[in-house]
Amino acid sequence: MNNYVTEAINLKSYSLNDADKIVVMYSKDNGLIKGVAKGIKKPKSKLGARMDLLVANTLQLLKGRSMDTILQAQTINHFRKTRENMDKLMISSYVSEVVMNFGEGSESASKEIYELLYKALSRISDSNDKKGMLIAAIKFQLKILLIMGFCVELDTCLCCGERILNEDMYFSTTMGGAICKECNNALGVRLKMNYKIRDFLQAMLQFDFNYESDYDKKATEKVCQVCFDLLDDYIKIHTNKRQKSVKLLKELVKV
Repeated sequence: MNNYVTEAINLKSYSLNDADKIVVMYSKDNGLIKGVAKGIKKPKSKLGARMDLLVANTLQLLKGRSMDTILQAQTINHFRKTRENMDKLMISSYVSEVVMNFGEGSESASKEIYELLYKALSRISDSNDKKGMLIAAIKFQLKILLIMGFCVELDTCLCCGERILNEDMYFSTTMGGAICKECNNALGVRLKMNYKIRDFLQAMLQFDFNYESDYDKKATEKVCQVCFDLLDDYIKIHTNKRQKSVKLLKELVKV
């Protein structure tokens, strides 16, 4: 009666004792969960590589008072190509950490967040170049902000409410959206944004994750990097945490 089954992606792990580890996962049904992987450090552990970071599993867990125990794991996806490329590792680490930082209290949206994370990790793993990885990360950033209620405003000025058409604007990471040139005379926001960048971001938000639009094809790696950094600055404000992707990367490299 205390057993349950769920799909989950491993985000972080740390030692409990000489034989066991605690694994932090994002689950399809219950959001962020922690499970004890007993005997995982032993050479003949049945869980083995299934508990590596950035692995998606179907799990059977035993509900405990303070911590659940992982009884069985069947791997859905190892995202193997990710482990062969440093850029893929870094960007995958980043998206997993964003989920971890946003994850507390997200149980009502757990299915949506899990599926978004899974799609992002799959797309990053299968990308042929850094531009493709960054596009996957940008789509993830925009869509998780939407799910969490922090969607960026790109159509209208946050100050006067007027639509911004084919003209340059400014982007406020503090306010979370576009500021027209007239209103910015008083605000003094420094980050200028071309309307074509705005159009690109709108397309990344609106289209299905796996749909490749003309915007995907025409974007350059430089444009994608600018957009990724802009959204990362906005995400940091709402999580009040700096992403520690470099530390996660070191953990992944050990695997």
